[in-house]
Amino acid sequence: MAAAPVWSVDPRTGKQREQVAVEATAQEVDAAVRAAHAARGALADRTVRAAFLRSAADQLEGAKEYLVEAADAETALGPVRLTGELARTCYQLRAFADIVDEGEFLGVVINHPDDTATPPIPDLRRYKVPLGVVAVYSASNFPFAFSVPGGDTASALAAGCPVVVKAHPDHPGLSELVASVLRRAAALHDIPDGVLGLVHGFDAGVELVRHPLVTAAGFTGSVRGGRALFDAAAARPAPIPFHGELGSLNPVVITEAAAAERAEAIGTGLAGSMTLGVGQFCVKPGLVLAPAGASGDRLIKSLTDAVSDTDAGVLLDHRMRDNFVAGVAERAELPDVDAPVTPGAGSEHTVSPGFLTVPAERLAAEGEYDLLLEECFGPVTVVARYEDEAEANAVLARLPGNLTATVHLSTEETAGEGRGAEILAELTPLAGRVLVNAWPTGVAVAPAQHHGGPYPATTSTSTSVGGTAIERWLRPVAYQNTPEALLPAELRDDNPLGLPRRYDGRLER
Repeated sequence: MAAAPVWSVDPRTGKQREQVAVEATAQEVDAAVRAAHAARGALADRTVRAAFLRSAADQLEGAKEYLVEAADAETALGPVRLTGELARTCYQLRAFADIVDEGEFLGVVINHPDDTATPPIPDLRRYKVPLGVVAVYSASNFPFAFSVPGGDTASALAAGCPVVVKAHPDHPGLSELVASVLRRAAALHDIPDGVLGLVHGFDAGVELVRHPLVTAAGFTGSVRGGRALFDAAAARPAPIPFHGELGSLNPVVITEAAAAERAEAIGTGLAGSMTLGVGQFCVKPGLVLAPAGASGDRLIKSLTDAVSDTDAGVLLDHRMRDNFVAGVAERAELPDVDAPVTPGAGSEHTVSPGFLTVPAERLAAEGEYDLLLEECFGPVTVVARYEDEAEANAVLARLPGNLTATVHLSTEETAGEGRGAEILAELTPLAGRVLVNAWPTGVAVAPAQHHGGPYPATTSTSTSVGGTAIERWLRPVAYQNTPEALLPAELRDDNPLGLPRRYDGRLER
């Protein structure tokens, strides 16, 4: 039986553009994983892999024009957005190169023997080593930053782990192009092509997570798909870490005082955040708790005006478009749900942004309104109007884990008066990133960033953005009473590599 073709599709028309690959067979997945496994030694030298990451950024920048063109043809995200995303991706690669050079991520700790301790301490030396081959599952909505050259790939390579990527079907042609660019960068440092494998097809993705030489996986996508792979990773004879980003409602709380102070600005800001990228950001605010009454009415009017002025847009594929149209229609049919701006179908290939309102009390107990507490991918949000703090708290108590949670406070509340601290305490258990007087769309690549959250936002406590993302692909190992001549260079007393370390309790840099 011939392998199924993989087609590049134009989301603006729904028409096939060209065949770019075929779905990988089990044998081809096995070959890709084994090639990656064989390439581990080429990443052992930190100097080489830091140089590789910088070359990858350089090569991507050098190919910017045709990569952005290819990405736009398959995603309809537009050259401006895609150019910025590619720049972010290159910055991220270079940031991980700096982390590799610095060496702190290795977590070197050395304890010399101490017979006076209870119990006595032997000679112990601890650091972190790469796990091995990492499976990366590309996201649909970020064809650069969360796909073949994205954060999972960059952090895994930085850790010293070869990667096999399962390409997303929404941008297979771009995936092939980017993989070739990264392999070209690898060749500059005598790193074999196998360091970055690429496979296509649903079945290939399942085979990949089950392969015995795959040691960990990173995923960004739907709850249904991510949970299936997570369960497969756990069901293996030797279970592996599965770092999955699955779904997030990203709740927003707007206090009565904040609405009274700046309702119009909040409404305009919310419109910009929920429609950014045609509502296809994983941190799009999907549920907003806004006060009932005059201040809340002003906010709704501002939101209505701003969303009404926002053009229809193209989603990443027609399946997502169909799901969006059906999802918002089902939500809008619920009793007491209004649509000041009706979301749904635009032209044959576009969707129109909008939002729904509902009394918050409808969401406070289990029932048919639970649908409004589920993520709807696309340019829509739900505004729940609360009468008092108890209603708002009752809704928050029903929410699952999220990537972000946001609160908008008044000037006095930010100064410590009122319920500001109390609301922050209520939101912190719900999310990995808590924002005050800002909007969640836009995830800065920074050392202090955390992009993760309680399930179902993610399946682990790790971040997929920022320097500490490298920790997902490492494991600690300690050497006891090991002669100096046999120790890895990272753990020797004379510190020949000049690494930051904790040496007999003292932090040395």
